[in-house]
Amino acid sequence: MKQHRIRGIVAIAVLVIVQGCTAPQPSVDLLAPTEAQMKIRSVQTRSFDMKDRQAAMRGVISALQDLGFIIERANEPLGLVTAARFAEPNFYDVVGVTVTVRQEAEGRMMIRANAIYNNKPIEDPKVYQNFFATLERSLFAIKH
Repeated sequence: MKQHRIRGIVAIAVLVIVQGCTAPQPSVDLLAPTEAQMKIRSVQTRSFDMKDRQAAMRGVISALQDLGFIIERANEPLGLVTAARFAEPNFYDVVGVTVTVRQEAEGRMMIRANAIYNNKPIEDPKVYQNFFATLERSLFAIKH
């Protein structure tokens, strides 16, 4: 009787251990875009009439600096700019932004900004509208 009980306990322990070793399976739609993601992407992206990606990158860098950001990286071949700044009024909060610049069509550049506040995505459209308004002024100054 005692051996049967020990065997039962061992069998349960082995089952629990084996069950604990199996990796959870990700869902099929893990990387599928959601409606909310598509909506925020449309707010984060603008198209500009420009032929020169280097000029567009200079405009992005100027706009970010005008907004008080410190440029961390600018990679022209990838069309990527990352920057950060401390947020007001609590200067211990951090805002980070990544901007990509890529050719959309002949003579058009697509620029997308993705901002985070203390490692949380910023989804407020007003933030992106402010960035693109500043960027338009920077690009105008570069063109003229």
